[in-house]
Amino acid sequence: MRTVRSLASAVTALTMGAASAVALALSSAAPAAALDNGLALTPQMGFNNWNATQCSADFNEGMVKGIADLFVSSGLKDAGYEYVNLDDCWAEQNRDANGDLVPNRTRFPNGIRAVADYVHSKGLKLGIYSSAGTLTCANNMPGALGHEEQDARTWASWGVDYLKYDNCNNQGVDAIQRYTKMGDALKATGRPILYSICEWGSNQPWLWGKDVGNSWRTTGDISDSYSSMLSIVHQNMVLSQYAGPGHWNDPDMLEVGNGGMTDTEYRSHFSLWSVMAAPLLIGTDLRKASATTMSILQNKEVIAVDQDKLGIQGAPISTDGGRDVFVKRLANGDRAVVLFNEADSPQRITTSASAIGLPDAAAYTVRDLWAHATHETAGAIAATVPAHGSVMYRVAADRSWAEYPPAVDLGIGLPVAYPGALPIVQPGEDATVTTTVANAGRRPARRVRATLTGPDGWTVQATSARTRPALPTGTSLTTNWTVRPPADVTSGTYTLTAKARTADETLTSSVQVTVQKLSAPPAGTSYLSDQTWLRSTNGWGPVEKDRSNGETGATDGNPITINGVTYQKGLGAHAPSTVEYYLAKRCTAVSADVGVDDEKTQNGSVTFEIWADGTKVADSGLLTTADPAKHLTADVSGAQFVRLIVTDGGNGVDSDHADWADAKVTCA
Repeated sequence: MRTVRSLASAVTALTMGAASAVALALSSAAPAAALDNGLALTPQMGFNNWNATQCSADFNEGMVKGIADLFVSSGLKDAGYEYVNLDDCWAEQNRDANGDLVPNRTRFPNGIRAVADYVHSKGLKLGIYSSAGTLTCANNMPGALGHEEQDARTWASWGVDYLKYDNCNNQGVDAIQRYTKMGDALKATGRPILYSICEWGSNQPWLWGKDVGNSWRTTGDISDSYSSMLSIVHQNMVLSQYAGPGHWNDPDMLEVGNGGMTDTEYRSHFSLWSVMAAPLLIGTDLRKASATTMSILQNKEVIAVDQDKLGIQGAPISTDGGRDVFVKRLANGDRAVVLFNEADSPQRITTSASAIGLPDAAAYTVRDLWAHATHETAGAIAATVPAHGSVMYRVAADRSWAEYPPAVDLGIGLPVAYPGALPIVQPGEDATVTTTVANAGRRPARRVRATLTGPDGWTVQATSARTRPALPTGTSLTTNWTVRPPADVTSGTYTLTAKARTADETLTSSVQVTVQKLSAPPAGTSYLSDQTWLRSTNGWGPVEKDRSNGETGATDGNPITINGVTYQKGLGAHAPSTVEYYLAKRCTAVSADVGVDDEKTQNGSVTFEIWADGTKVADSGLLTTADPAKHLTADVSGAQFVRLIVTDGGNGVDSDHADWADAKVTCA
């Protein structure tokens, strides 16, 4: 759940080089068997109410039964989802006279057994929640520490099929001891209960968890933001060697549909969880889910990758420049491939059949698991991937390749100040945009024609050839376009749409471009908190001006204080975080006193970086709660943009309240 956030300090020590990742991803040896309870032979799939309701009054018997009904009526059950799980706040605050847990009488007036019976009648299973401590993470319900056997017997008598076992209020008792004791208690009931260890990766459960439980959280809690999702991917993707049938790395529940990310980002979220063989636990209110959300959650071709019987967790074979290539070997010899673009602008990502471990063949078939279309390729696997987007393929050495059209990729290139920068066009000014049609097929793409259109009122004109009679294998057609928005256009995000027509098909690709009149800071030295940033991302809550990060809403932070010194001005962030300003090549220096805010007294550790366009020009090194503020100064002469970046210091996101105190910029 979402009350405490902690991560394993040793995650970065496990980071693999590309060669090691390839060996793990493509190894011919299936993972070893784990806890012998016959459960979770593929990653568990289901629902957990926490992200949707937390402890609100909406969490009750009627809601849980309604979710079970929706599993059946919406097709989620047919797609493989089976567990309907209760999170914190299901119980009364006190045990009864016998020391037994008591279901909350308002939320569950008929008890948990009645809910379990209803869920079971739908052909589904019921999960429950507790903590390996004296209280749960909501701090007012009894935990199971010291009551393991008693609580396990209670849950078994209610017909519970799944336990999520959290880590709050653990009184400093050894983690392995606490979690093993509950695992033994569950086994002793004789009822098959899937055991989900939720100790946030604090004690490296991937090293001991497979003998204790069926899955273990590898990270702190996810939040409904791209930066949080990306941070968790980075932590979980290096642990592939520890997962397998019956024992899975768990990077936390799905946020798909909760509104904090775009549909493109949610598809990446779902693709990455699936290729990493993660448990797929829906965390949105299904009663309110949009058609798009349901289409993501019910993509059976993507789910099949997650649920592949071989049980290998996919791993990245390359991560250059935020262009990530994940590969997972499947039971029938195919490879699942995710091309994931971490950056804020489109990037072309490439790999090959040989790189992903397929044998030599005349050609291969490439199945796009989101477009549900199959093409043939001579061996190249490539796509121009939108910002924060992903393309997911199933690739096979298939003798029937000639039945399919050649794999043609259509990409749009936008003007950016540095790789990964936000694509910006100013009102009334020309920008050069490129479209590229590339053929990876064994056969030529014939009668190729490219077009580009913009919003009404925009000028879009080709300045180079946009047709080609044929594109042989490995060749492309690149067309330059002059694009100009109206001078009076409202600032915002707009869509450019490209099409590529061939003799076989018509391809369409759209990209978002930001239109904004950019203004640099005033001459002289000024506080950055008095300026308007171009964009910001933050691990928890928004970046704050002149106060610390409060983790939830704007202005909920405290005065900025580092090692006993209070500052009136500055920026309050939470790792991972980026704040970017436009400098127009007019500024010379950025400075700040940086450190972990005093409101966090333990665990917090971060690094502060200043980047001038695509170059890092200052680095604080690792700073913790024990360190005084460090004065950081950077030369940003000639830069169009400056980015203030906070990382988690390599130990994951844990109390990482990071202050840019007295942050200033000096401009001509």
